[in-house]
Amino acid sequence: MTSLPSAEDLRRRARDAAEQCGVDLDAVAGDRPVTSPINGEPLFSVRMHSRSDAEQAVNRANDAFRVWRTVPAPVRGALVRRFGELLREHKEDLGTLVGLEVGKITSEAAGEVQEMIDICEFAVGLSRQLYGRTISSERPGHRLMETWHPLGVVGVISAFNFPVAVWSWNTAIALVCGDPVVWKPSEAAPLSALASAALLDRAIAETGAPDGLSQVLIGGADLGEALVDHPGIALLSATGSTRMGRAVGPRVADRFGRSLLELGGNNAAIVTPTADLELTTRGIVFAAAGTAGQRCTTLRRVIAHESVIDPLVERISAAYRTLAIGSPLEAGTLVGPLISDSSYKSMQDALQAARQQGGRIVAGGNRRLAEEAPGAFYVEPAIVRMSEQTDIVRQETFAPILYVLPYSTFEQAVAMNNDVPQGLSSSVFTGDLAEAERFLGPEGSDCGIANVNIGTSGAEIGGAFGGEKETGGGRESGSDAWRAYMRRATNTINFSGSLPLAQGVKFDI
Repeated sequence: MTSLPSAEDLRRRARDAAEQCGVDLDAVAGDRPVTSPINGEPLFSVRMHSRSDAEQAVNRANDAFRVWRTVPAPVRGALVRRFGELLREHKEDLGTLVGLEVGKITSEAAGEVQEMIDICEFAVGLSRQLYGRTISSERPGHRLMETWHPLGVVGVISAFNFPVAVWSWNTAIALVCGDPVVWKPSEAAPLSALASAALLDRAIAETGAPDGLSQVLIGGADLGEALVDHPGIALLSATGSTRMGRAVGPRVADRFGRSLLELGGNNAAIVTPTADLELTTRGIVFAAAGTAGQRCTTLRRVIAHESVIDPLVERISAAYRTLAIGSPLEAGTLVGPLISDSSYKSMQDALQAARQQGGRIVAGGNRRLAEEAPGAFYVEPAIVRMSEQTDIVRQETFAPILYVLPYSTFEQAVAMNNDVPQGLSSSVFTGDLAEAERFLGPEGSDCGIANVNIGTSGAEIGGAFGGEKETGGGRESGSDAWRAYMRRATNTINFSGSLPLAQGVKFDI
C-alpha cells in the first residue's frame, strides 16, 4: 500500500477539475472549509448561502416555471440531451470531484457520473412519452381522458454518499416534466454540486432555456428547512436518514405540499442451500463493502441456511482479507475512507453493541492508516456472526458491518428479511425457481427492491428506485416515477349536444 496523496496534490486536482467544469472558484470562495475524507484536510473553502438566498432562489424558480411549463416536452428534452452531452465530456472531471469530496474509489465515482448520463438519456426519451389515458365514458357522446401537466418547483435535498447522481435523477425528470429545481446538496460535497450545476447552466444558456431553471444553495440544515417549509416548493425530494424523514414529511404535508422521501435501508440477502456460493460471495462482498458500506442499498444482513452458513462465512472472510483498503485515487483500491469521524464512531459503537448482544466479530472492524492521516478514517469491513436478529441488527449503521444470521426454513428467512423497520432493498441467492418466485411474490420480501441472484446494491436507472416502511415510500428515477413530478387532470368532453348526467341522475330544469 502506497502513501496517501499530499494535501496540495488533492487541492490541485480539485481546483483543476472544478475549473474544467466551469466553476468560477473566486465567485464561490468563502469561509466554510470543504474537507476531503481521503486525508482529513481541507480542499477548498466555499461561501454559504442564507435563508434570504433560498427565498430568492425559489422566487426565481417560480418565475422560470411560468415560462418553462408552456414549452413542449420534446423541446424541454433537448435541454436534458445537451446536459447529458456535457456530462460525457466532463465525466472524468466530475468523477474526480466526487472521489475527492466523499472518498469514492475511481470506478465508483465514474459510475456515479455514468448514472447521471444514463438518466439524461432516459429523460430525453421520456420527453416524448408523458402519456395520459382515454377512458370509456358511461355517457353517450362523451369522451373521458386524463392529462398530465407540470407541477411546479422541485426542491432537492441530497446526501453525501451519492452527491450528484440523486440530484440528476430528480433534475433530468423534473426538467422534461416542466419543473425547475432548487438543490441543497450535502455540505460534504459542495464542489461536486457546483460543478454539476455549472454544466447544467451551460446547457441552459446554449439551448435558450429560461434562467432560474437550476439553482444551488450551499449551506446547512437551515437551508434544507427553508425548502421544506416554503409554499413555493411543490415537491420536496429528500434523501437521508429516517430521523430526517420523520421531520420533513409532516412539515411538507402540513402545508399540503408533496414529498418524495428516500430514507434508511437495512438490506438483507437470503442464501439458500441451492445457492451458487461462488457467485453469492462475489455479490455479497461488493454489496457489503462497496463504497465503504455507505450506500442506502448496502448489504447489512446475510440470512444464510444453517447448512451453508459456515462455508459461506469462510468464503466471505477470505474475500475480505484480499480487499485493498486505502486512497480511493489509487488504482486497485476497493475500499476507501468513511466520510467522517462520526461515521467511524458509529461503526465502533455498533460493533460493541453487537458483542454485548451475543455477536462475534469474525473479520475486520479495525482502523487503518491512523498514523499517516489522523483526520481520515479508513476501516476494515467487518463480519459479525449473530445467533438472532437483535436490536443492533435492526438498526442501520452507515458503515461496512455485515451481520450473518442462520435460518432453518425459507419461511423463517423471509420473516427475518422483513422483520426490520426499513424496507429498501433485498435479495435471495438460490437455484430453486419456486423459492425465487416466492421471494418476489406478495408473501415474500416487503422491500421496494427485491432481487434474485444479485446483491442489494447497483440499481439501474430504468427501474423506479425507492422503498417501503421507514424507507419513506418514494420512487425516483425510471419506470413511471415521472408522475410524482406532474399533476394529473381528469377531463370530460361532451360532444353529444345534450346533457346526460352520470350514474343515471335526473336533474331537469
